[in-house]
Amino acid sequence: MSQPILVFDSGIGGLSVLAEIQRLLPSENYLYVFDNARLPYGELAEQVLIDGCVALICEQVARTNAKLVVVACNTASTLVLPPLRQKLSIPVVGVVPAIKPAAKLTVNGRIGLLATPGTIKRAYTRQLIEQFAPHCQVSLYASSELVMMGEAKLAGIPVDHKQLATILAPMLNDDIDTLVLGCTHFPLLSDEISSVLGDKVQLLDSGAAIARRVVSLLEQTDNKLKINQQAELVGIYTSMQISSGLLHGLQRKGFSRVTAYDAISAFSASES
Repeated sequence: MSQPILVFDSGIGGLSVLAEIQRLLPSENYLYVFDNARLPYGELAEQVLIDGCVALICEQVARTNAKLVVVACNTASTLVLPPLRQKLSIPVVGVVPAIKPAAKLTVNGRIGLLATPGTIKRAYTRQLIEQFAPHCQVSLYASSELVMMGEAKLAGIPVDHKQLATILAPMLNDDIDTLVLGCTHFPLLSDEISSVLGDKVQLLDSGAAIARRVVSLLEQTDNKLKINQQAELVGIYTSMQISSGLLHGLQRKGFSRVTAYDAISAFSASES
């Protein structure tokens, strides 16, 4: 694989961002690295999350000579971007909850942010709200269950609509007209979420904006965009096992191969 774009997430949520990047750059090679051994990230201690992510991403960049990294995880992006940029000389793109466009699109001034507990509690998230939506009423909703629900959906396990309705029930009482999906797993459940909230609530995520940023950075760094190349899409996961359902789901997404990576040594090295 020649100089891939490395897309990183705790699980398969980053596929929602990857799809947007592929839409604009279909001829690029992609390495999708997902740290499912430590999923969900929203429940990890901050330093544990930082050390593991930086070690794993840097290892894979060195191994593949990746030309750009996309941290396609809101929880990780709130913490790992500065130390990662210190370690790498290539561009690093993070994911930011779409508070700014939501503040522009809302009609009644009531916005919801649905994210993992880790993203909800970060000072960075509060700063985004203060900066871009000071005139709005922003309600915060935390869920780790939806992360696992998105993972299960790709593996072919039906979504539990009763459980989903219970998780989303508070939003129905808050009169929001715009919901920011602040975890990259959540767009994988967009249809199901809309079926609960109804068409009066518009859903927003950052995938398209991230894709545009990737194109811009590649142009700025003189990396010529590839045309008419047989692109390769490879996945690497950190647990020592993967379900057959998830493997088949990834194959349906176009992955040419999906392999395990023993991340224990990388995580241990980062702690020493």
